[in-house]
Amino acid sequence: MKKLLILFVFPLLLLACNDQSPEEQVKNLEGYWEIEQVEFPGDSLRTYKFNETIDYFQVDGKVGFRKKVRPQFDGSYQITDDEEQIELKIEEDELFLYYTTPFTSWKEKVLKAEEDEMELKNEQGLIYHYKRFTPLLNNNYEKEQ
Repeated sequence: MKKLLILFVFPLLLLACNDQSPEEQVKNLEGYWEIEQVEFPGDSLRTYKFNETIDYFQVDGKVGFRKKVRPQFDGSYQITDDEEQIELKIEEDELFLYYTTPFTSWKEKVLKAEEDEMELKNEQGLIYHYKRFTPLLNNNYEKEQ
C-alpha cells in the first residue's frame, strides 16, 4: 500500500515543484519580448516568423509599462508612441497584469514567465507565446571585408 501511495504522491509533488511562483515570474518579465505565436480558443494557432515590432516590459515593484519598439539593423530601437501602464497583482497565487491606457483597461494572466519564454492569456482566451528577443546584430557580428 505504501508503494502505491508513493507512486501517486511523488509525481504530484514533482508537478507542484515545477510551477513558478508569481514572485519568480515577476523577476523574468522585464525586457524585450517577441511574439512567437498566438493560440486562439478552439485549437487555432497563428505563428509569427517575423515581427516588425516587439514588446518592451519595464517593471519596478508592482508597477511598470509595456511599450512597442521597432528593432533597427544597427542594434538600436525605434520607440513607438504606444505605451500601456501596468499594475502587477497576485491573486489566488497567480500573477495578473492590469493594463491601463487613456482609452481602455484590461488584464492578462501570466501563465509562464521564464528567462527565455513567456505566456500571457487575455480575457478573450487568447494565449500569447513570447520568446526573449535576440537583437538583429549582436557582439559576435563581424563585418565582411
